[in-house]
Amino acid sequence: MFVRRAYIPDGRLPGPRERAAWPYTVPAVAELAERGLTITRPVTFLVGDNGSGKSTIVEAIAEGFSLDPYGGRAGTATGRPEPTTTVLGEVLRLDTTPAGARMLSGPRLKKKGFFLRAETAFALTQTLGGVPGYWVEDTAAMSHGEGFLAVFAAMMAAPGFYVMDEPEAALSFTACLHLVAVMHALGRNGAQVVCATHSPILASTPGADIIEVGEHGMRRTRWDRLDLVDHWRRYLQRPDAYLRHLLHEDADQYGGAP
Repeated sequence: MFVRRAYIPDGRLPGPRERAAWPYTVPAVAELAERGLTITRPVTFLVGDNGSGKSTIVEAIAEGFSLDPYGGRAGTATGRPEPTTTVLGEVLRLDTTPAGARMLSGPRLKKKGFFLRAETAFALTQTLGGVPGYWVEDTAAMSHGEGFLAVFAAMMAAPGFYVMDEPEAALSFTACLHLVAVMHALGRNGAQVVCATHSPILASTPGADIIEVGEHGMRRTRWDRLDLVDHWRRYLQRPDAYLRHLLHEDADQYGGAP
């Protein structure tokens, strides 16, 4: 592993004025500011709904490891003219392992890491195919899902620190299964993955540490106890139970009892 804790040092803690504004009004971010986040396993998932703070946290963690919050490799420019820092990323610090410290202080070309975020990954697949240090495939000519899988195969093939923000956005069910296999292999082969997701498939990666984020803040849990998994299971069994309150159509068409 390369990172064992994310925290805000005492001298950088936000004051009352800052805490009254975003992102510190998000319960998970407020808890991170107060207690920090300990990372205990090679593969870690932050699982939660939209607006729960999971993406804000992983983006700041990526930034703390010198990964551009826009997305891309460690220590390598992506061609974006003016990389910026995030509010949380400006104050968040990482407690690294000796391996992590060596990587961060070593030569640029030996830094092994990548930040993939769904919002900007498409732009990367359109511009970085064939660029030295990235992937050889012409991902601009691929579907979104095919392009994502090409990026995973090329950029996450060696032990390093990999951060992902909702990588399932462009992936089919089968492609998500392939990504589970990639993340599991990375964790077993000396890499570290921190991933924000609302995919029950990705969160099922064997041996992963699952942190559920929401109005409660952050809590460690098991896959089968995730609210996300419970909702998906019940929805697939009875879609009408969810949809009848939203649609003006007959619930019988979904195959369930009225």
